[in-house]
Amino acid sequence: MHIDWAALGQVFGVSLVVTVGIVGLFTVGIVGTSRKPAVDGDAAATTAPGAGARAGAVLAFALCAAAVAYGIYLIVAA
Repeated sequence: MHIDWAALGQVFGVSLVVTVGIVGLFTVGIVGTSRKPAVDGDAAATTAPGAGARAGAVLAFALCAAAVAYGIYLIVAA
């Protein structure tokens, strides 16, 4: 039995980078939709995220969904 260690290392590296990237995108989406404290420092008052933050969050979630859908496609098509 022969194990191609170089190929195994490549698969591990690509998997690690893609996983960290998708988790990072999802985190950006969560932060983009979270409520922010009001400017005056009152902990009870919160403000809704702006339109740009919300659009970025939607884009981040869409990219995460596309990556998951592509992964499922790769699994099912094989």
